[in-house]
Amino acid sequence: MFVVFLTVFIDLIGFGIVVPLVPMYSRHYGASGWLIGAIIASFSAMQFVFSPIWGRLSDRHGRRPILLVSTFGAALSYVLFAIGSGFESHALALGMLLLSRILAGACGGNITVAQAYIADITPPQHRSKRMGLIGMAFGLGFIFGPAISGVALNLGGPTAPGWAAAALCAANFVLAYFILAESLKPDSGDASNRPRLEQWAHTLSQPGVGVLILLFFLATFAFTCFESTLPLLVSDNFNLGLMVNETAPATTVVSLFVFCGLIGALVQGGAIGWLVKKLGEPKLIASSLLFTGIALTLLPFIKGEGALMWSAVLQATDWPWIEMLLVLALLSIGSALTRAPLFGLLSNLTPANEQGATLGVAQGAGALARIVGPLFAASLYFQASMLPYVICGAISIAAAGIAALRLAGT
Repeated sequence: MFVVFLTVFIDLIGFGIVVPLVPMYSRHYGASGWLIGAIIASFSAMQFVFSPIWGRLSDRHGRRPILLVSTFGAALSYVLFAIGSGFESHALALGMLLLSRILAGACGGNITVAQAYIADITPPQHRSKRMGLIGMAFGLGFIFGPAISGVALNLGGPTAPGWAAAALCAANFVLAYFILAESLKPDSGDASNRPRLEQWAHTLSQPGVGVLILLFFLATFAFTCFESTLPLLVSDNFNLGLMVNETAPATTVVSLFVFCGLIGALVQGGAIGWLVKKLGEPKLIASSLLFTGIALTLLPFIKGEGALMWSAVLQATDWPWIEMLLVLALLSIGSALTRAPLFGLLSNLTPANEQGATLGVAQGAGALARIVGPLFAASLYFQASMLPYVICGAISIAAAGIAALRLAGT
């Protein structure tokens, strides 16, 4: 467990270094709202295609080789991101940023395979708790990743975060190569070799599985609104500016991601197991989606004037920043409580020889949400900044209702 957690954690630090910068860099190089959304969505478009493939391959050939391939590909993608961040030509820079996200998405099999790895080595009654470790790795990745990104920006300029992410993923590849053992058991049964569409149809037709995958799609779609446009929203609502050669606005936005990651890591690292025992997976999933929806709806209505976040926190009279932190905390708690019980329940409903395939389809559905979500949110944001948040908040609240009605007794 420690080794696979460490592997995912280091990978997500690299992810956390780059993700807050993608919308900022894209706008700096003159990208329209639609193009910003397309660059963000390209990562997920490739994940949509490749996550189920990596999952099926891991069922047939083992988890370890797939984790190694995806980690190596991630390192290469961050090299491209670093190179593109240094171009003076806007067209070349945007093209390289797009290429780097395409490659990162195509090689992004780590999460699917890590979840299958955990399912291989964990009894069913403990899977939701241990799936929380993947979520904890996400949260910690968004603490250390953006923090490293901010330091790299200040010390080395716009290209430094990409090189830092590439170096970490290269080190992760070496670590996994030497110490990560294979988890797939010989007696797990023969893995299926269904064609892609047949695999999706088979997975979605399983009792309870289709509803869980739909909920994951809706939750991910709503969360991409926050992920794709928060840097723009904070910059616009607090009059910070958003030029990548001005480190103060970038550092403020990165700090917010660190804050959200810290809340998420604390929730998933300590509370998931107790909450699953107390409420059960269905109630916990419904509650988490409700919290997320309320927070998303509130976010665009919080506005202030210019202060940087961490200095504002020290001023008790600066209520807009305090309100922003409170709503982000609610959003972080809600989103942190969704993934672990959802994937724990999904794993429990899946045979041992189909863990990778089923979890791959689920991640593919999440990737599909991350394709259409950023395109929707970024395009609509430039029409009216509050609309993507209000709409996605309503979607998340509706998903909470679906979970409460359809998962009862699962």
